[in-house]
Amino acid sequence: MRLFAAVLPPEDVTASLAAEVAVLRGLPGADGLRWTGRPGWHLTLAFYGEVDDDAVPDLSARLERAARRTEPFQLALRGGGRFGRGRALWAGAEGDLATLRLLADRAESAGRRAGVEMGEHRRYRPHLTLARSGQPFDTRPYVEALAGFTGPAWTVTDLALVRSFLPASGVPGEQPRYEAVARSPLGASR
Repeated sequence: MRLFAAVLPPEDVTASLAAEVAVLRGLPGADGLRWTGRPGWHLTLAFYGEVDDDAVPDLSARLERAARRTEPFQLALRGGGRFGRGRALWAGAEGDLATLRLLADRAESAGRRAGVEMGEHRRYRPHLTLARSGQPFDTRPYVEALAGFTGPAWTVTDLALVRSFLPASGVPGEQPRYEAVARSPLGASR
């Protein structure tokens, strides 16, 4: 199954972001982007890709230990940016980014120790993907519009192991589906 570890923002945070995204979708050219649906909004900590069913229990146990070793922390969505010459538009984060990065490192390490092929390590950059384009796209107006955005702060209290189901119908605009298969409470929140 296709898996990743993530922080899932609560409902009030996604509602605030949804209002901001509605404004972005009204900008000229917005129909040239594939917008991520609200159910798919998450901050990926570690991407595992296809994981054998036999490895999932070990990965889950290791993620649970990583979560227990990490205390709850404050986070908020703020601003935005782009990757790949505008191929991805994202919302950024502020708050206790040091703990968020620590949790991402621990989630990556959990995958490696569970035998998941992780590829090369990259420095973690917290982001929540809002839209993608199959080709270079001028996302500067969207990044500028996001510059003043700050969502409500929340306390991150758990780490989610999420399964993704890629679109299979071939229907343009179909979104991946996501399902949290496990949620591990952070440190003191257990």
